[in-house]
Amino acid sequence: MSKIKSDAIAGHVKPGFKEQHADYQLFPYPKMRRMEALAYRSVQYKPMMHGLLEVDVSKARAHLREHKAVTGESLSFTAFLIACLAKAVDENKAVQAYRQGSKHLIVFHDVDVYTPIKRDVAGHQEIIPYIIRAANRKTMREIHQEIRVAQVQDMAKAWEEISILRWSWLLLRPAFRVMLWMGKHSPQTWKKYRGTVGITAVGMFGQGAGWGIPLSSHALWVTVGGIGEKSEVVDGHVATREYLSLTVSFDHETLDGAPAARFTGRLKDLIESGYGLFDLTVESEPPAVMGV
Repeated sequence: MSKIKSDAIAGHVKPGFKEQHADYQLFPYPKMRRMEALAYRSVQYKPMMHGLLEVDVSKARAHLREHKAVTGESLSFTAFLIACLAKAVDENKAVQAYRQGSKHLIVFHDVDVYTPIKRDVAGHQEIIPYIIRAANRKTMREIHQEIRVAQVQDMAKAWEEISILRWSWLLLRPAFRVMLWMGKHSPQTWKKYRGTVGITAVGMFGQGAGWGIPLSSHALWVTVGGIGEKSEVVDGHVATREYLSLTVSFDHETLDGAPAARFTGRLKDLIESGYGLFDLTVESEPPAVMGV
């Protein structure tokens, strides 16, 4: 078995939960993956539009490196992207419109961003779904801090909140179908359990540029790919720029190409300008009291 495959399996298997055989190993199929498998089947024929972009993140990443060098604080690049996404959606709310029945669309005011968060537990990886509520009303730092808290929260409590995962497999399949039906007829229910838009990163699976094409049940999904370097002439000098591969996917049932293009252009501008990064304040300790 290759190292990549063994690492991928190890990421889903808890220590001690495997059976050793002469010519193979038997691992449990995680319940979270079973639920996601049902979700993928349900959206195989969803009419999605995909835009594959290259976004210059040189300015943003340089600022994050400088911030860490000066303060020692490592800020989340994902939090920065979520802040940009929430801002762009807030200005173009039609991209998170959901059908309610056959004659109506619901457009939510808040941007609730659904994102998987990776946890290291006892030497193996756990992926938990997480929703950043009203991300359009939060700063980049607030989103960063919320992600950090979620990464260290008690796993038992995290799984408890995803109550559907406690059900048996026989109940999970019909329960998920009911949830999808409710999501289509009650977008408010969908928003409660899955948020209004989603973002995930696949860039950690390799180095260099590369795009991912998702299967998504959201009205809008952003897939963060790899980062590649390109040499360009800037002000008469050759400079190396960092480009992020980004896939932006829209539900074509609720959105046409023109508003999708406007949203995509705005998202690209926000990322390339380093939106929210230059408003960061250094969190310092309280000043010492004289004489103490």
